[in-house]
Amino acid sequence: MSLAAALPAVNATLNATSGVLLLIAYVLIKRKRIAQHRRFMLAACYTSLVFLGCYVLNHFLRHGVVTHFTGTGAIRPIYFTLLTTHTILAITIVPMAILSVWNGLNMRVPQHRRIARWTFPLWMYVSVTGVLVYFFLYQWFPST
Repeated sequence: MSLAAALPAVNATLNATSGVLLLIAYVLIKRKRIAQHRRFMLAACYTSLVFLGCYVLNHFLRHGVVTHFTGTGAIRPIYFTLLTTHTILAITIVPMAILSVWNGLNMRVPQHRRIARWTFPLWMYVSVTGVLVYFFLYQWFPST
């Protein structure tokens, strides 16, 4: 299997890992375990950065060729709605995540809480829908 063929599964795994790390970090902060929360959030950030690198590499190796969704019927608008919201929110959370992490690392707690309240659910949504997009494209409705 070529690297280009393996990268979609790697990216889905990185998305899932990021989502799990985010959930653990959320539980930790609810339990007031700030140091552990910080470590898991940084791990989620690093995982997302590795994902971004692999995502760009995947598109580079494929020379811009995209994988087309082959599903038909009622599933098509569901998939494209999922893909559209995933894409828009994936772009949106980048500055939000940077600001959340910056405020958290600098112990600007009120500012961190204010932005993280929105960043967390959007980042979780992007992580989960990233995995779903992978399953739609490569597992449930693979192109021939």
